[in-house]
Formats: sequence, C-alpha cells, structure tokens
Amino acid sequence: MANGSVASCLRGRGEGNPALDWPKRKHIALGSARGLAYLHDHCQQKIMHRDVKAANILLDEEYEAVVGDFGLAKLMNYNDSHVTTAVRGTMGHIAPEYLSTRKSSEKTDVFGYGVMLLELITGQRAFDLARLANDDDIMLLDWVKEKKLESLVDEELERNYVDEEVEQLIKMALLCTQSSAMERPKMSEVVRMLEGDGLAERWEEWQKEEISRHDFNYQAYPQAGPDWLIPDSDSSIENEYLSSPR
Repeated sequence: MANGSVASCLRGRGEGNPALDWPKRKHIALGSARGLAYLHDHCQQKIMHRDVKAANILLDEEYEAVVGDFGLAKLMNYNDSHVTTAVRGTMGHIAPEYLSTRKSSEKTDVFGYGVMLLELITGQRAFDLARLANDDDIMLLDWVKEKKLESLVDEELERNYVDEEVEQLIKMALLCTQSSAMERPKMSEVVRMLEGDGLAERWEEWQKEEISRHDFNYQAYPQAGPDWLIPDSDSSIENEYLSSPR
C-alpha cells in the first residue's frame, strides 16, 4: 500500500517523514472499525480476521484504512458463537479467552482493535494493559477520569490534538479490551460510538461495573496481581504461528 501500515507510520518512518497527525489517526480508527464491522456483519459468512494489529491495518494514498493480511482468518456461520482452533496470532493482541480456551469469535477481533487503538494514541507497541488490573501507579482509568491524557499521548504529536477526542478513543479502547468477551461491544457498535452515538452511556455503565469489580477483587485478593500482561507487539508464540503484514 502507498503509505505502508499503521505500524510503519508510527514506528518505522524514514528520516524526515512526518509523524501521523491526530486527524489522520482519528480517521484511521474509524476506517478500520468500519472495515472490521463489514467483515463481521455484511459478508455471506462472518469473517474473523484473528490478527488485528497496527501492522495489518494498511494505508492507501489518502490514508484510508484497509484491513490486510487474512492469513489467519476464519469463516463462521452467523448462528455460531465461536470457533475452536489452535491459538494463532501476535502476542499482545490476542484476547485472553482465546489464549485460555482456544475459542475465538468476532470479539477476539474487537480486543485486537482496542489494542491497536492504544497503539494509535500512544505511538507505542502493544500497551501494557496490566495497569487496568492492578498497579501501584495511577491506573489508566484514573488517568482518563483525572484528564491526565498528556501522559498517554504520543510525544510526536507535540500536543497537537483535541483532548476530548483523545479521551473518547481511550474510552473506546478500554471498552474493546475488557477481559470478558461478552462485555465488549460489537464492531458495528464501535462504529456507531465513534460516529457519536452512545459512547457516553456505554462508558458510564462500564465505569460503574469496573469500579465495583475492582473493589471486590481488592477485598477478596488484596495481594493479587494481573492475570495476564500485554508484552511488546514483537513478542510471539511461535514464529510459524505469526501473521506478518503483506
């Protein structure tokens, strides 16, 4: 593709090439969501990509997002809830239920999309989502509540972004990377929320549930750490299992 991938634009630019500006990042977030929603809801059979990551979101001449590399994709009937396969994909982008049960569904793609959103916002490889579970430092949720967005946003943007839009994308990423697949939105819902319909209500509902869940876990298991960590995007299960951008 003319402009490579999201990953190459964020971290593999040649010297002198400008960083992705904020309007482009926001446009990519919506475009890739629409692409995944089409795969999930508008094909003869549901198509699960199973390796959604910044390296597999390609960019054309106008920086329109194109979902690429279908090497790990699976077809699924619309009346089926999941498929069971050997775990394939890129560590850091694989949903926890897929790792633990080998069951993948459209919500597996939603999780990968949420991690990709965090990459778009931070400019980093797969973000350390352990902060959501338990950390002595300020958790990501607290940063959103306290408007401490500067600590999260890619320094290469040089503060040229709209705080409210960054906050919206972070909220969307958190909704998409919930540990429970059932609680994640469908990609069609993600598109609607990115277009301005329903994000505030969905976020308020999730925030109440997350605070209640965190309080319960702390009381029951005060010394417990996170169940799983998100390592660097380059980490792998096995090289032959990984899908790389074409």
